[in-house]
Amino acid sequence: MALALLRAILGPSEYDRILAINMFGTKTVLLLAVLCFAMGRPDFLDLALAYALINFIGILAVLEFFKLKANGEERDHNA
Repeated sequence: MALALLRAILGPSEYDRILAINMFGTKTVLLLAVLCFAMGRPDFLDLALAYALINFIGILAVLEFFKLKANGEERDHNA
């Protein structure tokens, strides 16, 4: 998880950072699921699923933002 966080901070490109944040979120969901199994507490699994859904929606929103940003830059260059 530390390497994913390091990649999210250092980059080199925006897409590397997005992938690293997505990987960090996925590893967090897996960690919550393993803790749920190890501790015998099934209520943590609901928390892991909710976090996975929030992570997925958040990544889609960030990708849409970067897509619109890229389209705006292309439009500025053509003008």
